[in-house]
Amino acid sequence: MKLWGGRFTKDEDELMELFNTSLEEDHYLVEEDIQGSIAHVHMLLNNHILSEKEGEAIVHELHNILEEVKCGALQIEGKHEDIHSFVEATLTERIGEAGKKLHTARSRNDQVATDLKLFAKKQAHMVLGLLSELNESLIEKATQHKQVMMPGYTHLQRAQVVTFGYHLFAYVEMFKRDQQRLNHAIELLDENPLGCGALAGTTHDINREETTKELQFARPVANFLDGVSDRDYIIELLSDLSIIMMHLSRLSEELILWSSQEFSFVQIDDAYATGSSIMPQKKNPDAAELIRGKTGKVYGHLVSALTTMKGLPLAYNKDMQEVKQPLFQALEEVAPSLQLMSRMITTLKINEAEMKKSIKAGFLNATEVADYLVKKGVPFRSAHGIVGAIVLYCEENGTCIEDLTLKELQQFSDVITDDVYEYIDYEAIIKRGNKKEMAN
Repeated sequence: MKLWGGRFTKDEDELMELFNTSLEEDHYLVEEDIQGSIAHVHMLLNNHILSEKEGEAIVHELHNILEEVKCGALQIEGKHEDIHSFVEATLTERIGEAGKKLHTARSRNDQVATDLKLFAKKQAHMVLGLLSELNESLIEKATQHKQVMMPGYTHLQRAQVVTFGYHLFAYVEMFKRDQQRLNHAIELLDENPLGCGALAGTTHDINREETTKELQFARPVANFLDGVSDRDYIIELLSDLSIIMMHLSRLSEELILWSSQEFSFVQIDDAYATGSSIMPQKKNPDAAELIRGKTGKVYGHLVSALTTMKGLPLAYNKDMQEVKQPLFQALEEVAPSLQLMSRMITTLKINEAEMKKSIKAGFLNATEVADYLVKKGVPFRSAHGIVGAIVLYCEENGTCIEDLTLKELQQFSDVITDDVYEYIDYEAIIKRGNKKEMAN
């Protein structure tokens, strides 16, 4: 069934028909399409545009269609242009002429926009829930290991001592920002396009506030042209999803490095790793690698949507059909990535001994020696040079700063006394100054 065609004298080319349809991907929107249609019918009823009998028949059968789709009794298939055509054709086939009145005072343009906004809002809340679950996993693991010391890195070189718990809390902060971004996106998209018509409203006496309330939007859109042509919310969600994946990818990269034999800081649970077909000793961190790999796909969906929208005049253009699939596909990558990362973190085993060994081998108290010298009155730049010489001496002699004798240390600066050892002890470093939070 076509929702148009009265002015056409020729059938659509079969290739064009295939090229034009979005029915296969539109299955994501069936619930929102029927939800929006029911709200529209209620409004038409209350404004006496439909009779009670017509309205009740339409709403009753729309509920039936949705239930049948959900349980699999009704398949979304056939030569329909999109989900909207499918629903209306099925409805009309079942209840007759009344079904043809469903589309009164509505265009597919505002219908599509409404469906997509309802879907986008629901999915954004779903991702928010998954982010909360991941942060709960990170916080629990971080709390369990809040005293476990490890090297902190810059340039992938050992820099200063931190705790494993503190390191994980850095990701908690990232994912909190992701939640803030999603909440802001929801706030911006929470506008009802239903009633915009094709681009300039309708001459029927409708009530946009009524559908806004039933569909639980915060407000109606302010401008009809913008209402049917706005896809900013999809682009913003794709941007937010891309940033989430970037954070997941960074965490994945660290898990991959930490689980290697070169680090041996952590052990990823067998449930999230795979083996080699030829090398029996291998345990590959495939879940983390796949998350890292899927990040690029999500970036691609964002670029696709931006590129599609960049040159479109107002109002609706069929190009916008191509913006739906990037959102659908991005969500299919992001949701399981968040779930898998949460499970990996929950089951992650920590090798405290290896982390501690890396601390001793990395001169991670060098900055504290410089701070110690500054407290003794040595200018920082001079202290920096002194400590650099101490590190070079340690490397040449195969030792570490805390194991040098006082006599050895004093050959570099005579202001150094016995109290230096307490100052550069790693546990003391964690508990002192700005690092108090690491031990909390």
